[in-house]
Amino acid sequence: MKPSASANPTVQLKIERRSNHPWIFQKMVEKPAERPKPGSVVDIYDRDGTFAGRGFYNGHSRIALRVLTQDPEEAVDAGFFERKIAQAVELRREVLKLDAVTDAYRVIHSEGDGLSGLVVDRFADTLVIEFFSAGMFRQRDLIRRCLLEHFPDSQVYAFAEEHVQKQESFDCSTPPTPRPTVIEEHGVKFHAAPGTKHKTGFFADQRDNRLTLAGFCQDKRVLDLCCNSGGFAIYAKTVGGAKEVVGVDLDEEILEVAESNARLNKVKVRFVQADIFHWLRDVAAGRAEKFDVVVLDPAKMTRDREQVIPALKKYLDMNKLALGAVRPGGIFVTCSCTGLVSEEQFLDMLRRAAFYANRTVQVLKISGAGPDHPWQAHVPESRYLKAVFCRVD
Repeated sequence: MKPSASANPTVQLKIERRSNHPWIFQKMVEKPAERPKPGSVVDIYDRDGTFAGRGFYNGHSRIALRVLTQDPEEAVDAGFFERKIAQAVELRREVLKLDAVTDAYRVIHSEGDGLSGLVVDRFADTLVIEFFSAGMFRQRDLIRRCLLEHFPDSQVYAFAEEHVQKQESFDCSTPPTPRPTVIEEHGVKFHAAPGTKHKTGFFADQRDNRLTLAGFCQDKRVLDLCCNSGGFAIYAKTVGGAKEVVGVDLDEEILEVAESNARLNKVKVRFVQADIFHWLRDVAAGRAEKFDVVVLDPAKMTRDREQVIPALKKYLDMNKLALGAVRPGGIFVTCSCTGLVSEEQFLDMLRRAAFYANRTVQVLKISGAGPDHPWQAHVPESRYLKAVFCRVD
C-alpha cells in the first residue's frame, strides 16, 4: 500500500525484495509507464506490491534505484538531508574527534553514511563535493547549504567525473579550481589541491596507515613506490626518523607537489620520476641497494568487473618486483584501492607474489581506510582500501 503522506512517483520491481542493499539494478526494475527524470525521488514497491523503500530513480543508469530509506514514514526531503549530514559530521567531530588530529578528513562517505552517490572531503577551509549519482547532483544546492551550516566560511568545490556524468546522465560543468590549501595531520603538513586530476585533492584515507608505517622507519632506508604527493615518504622522514627516503612515481606533475610537501616540512626526500617496473628491475639486477622498508601504493587498477583478473595480474607483477627490493627482515606495506578486488583476492595475490619472488611474507597487520571512511555491514562495496603490513625474509 502506498504511504498516504507520499506524492512521489512509484516504481515497481520485478522481484520480491529480500535485501537491504541500497543498490537495485536496472534488470530488477519494471519500466515505469511514465519514466521519472534521472535522480527523481520515488517510492519503490516489490513484485507483490509491498513497500520496499524510497530513494533515487535513474532509468539511464545500471544502478536504477538507490534506496535512501526503508521507512514508509520517512520522507526524502530537506529534513532528511539535514539529519543525515548532521549525523555524518557528528561521527567525525564528536565520536572520532578528528579535529584534534587533522583538518583534512572525509565528511561523507556515500553508502557508508546512508547517502548513496555522495562523497564530501574537508581540506582545512575547503569542502570538496563529488557526485556519483544524478539524484545527489539534483540536491546540490541543499547539500551545499547543509554543509556550510557545519563548516561556515568554507569555500566549496563541487564536481563529478566525466564517466559518472555519462553513466548517470547529468551535466556538471567544471567549476573554477579553488585555491590550493595546506592541511595538517599528526603534525605533518601537505598541500591539498582540489580540482587537479588526483582525486579530490589529497588521499586522507591513508592517514592512519601513514602513522603506522612511521613506527617502522627509525634510522632505516625507506622506499615509497607510486608515491603520489609523498604521503608515506614524508611521514617516514618527519614522524619516523628515517635515515634515507626515496619516492618513485611516473607522474612528473604530482612529483612537483611531493617536492613542495617535503620543503613544507623541511625534510629531505629524494623523488625519482620513473616507471616503477623499470626502476625495480635495476634493484633486482643488483644495480641498487635494497631497502629496510618498502611501500607500494598504486592507483586504482580498474572500475570494470570484467577487468579484475587483468588488474590482479598487474598487482602480482609489481608486488613480485617490490618484494625483491626489501632486504631480509625488512618491512613491506602493499596497498590496493581497487574496490572490486576483495581482501581475499588481494591476499591470495600477495601469497603468489611471494612465491614467485622466493620470499617469505609474514603478515603483521591488515588495515584499510581510516574510520572517517565507514562502511555498512550490508554494503561491503564501501570498503575499498586494503593495506597489508608484512615482514619479509
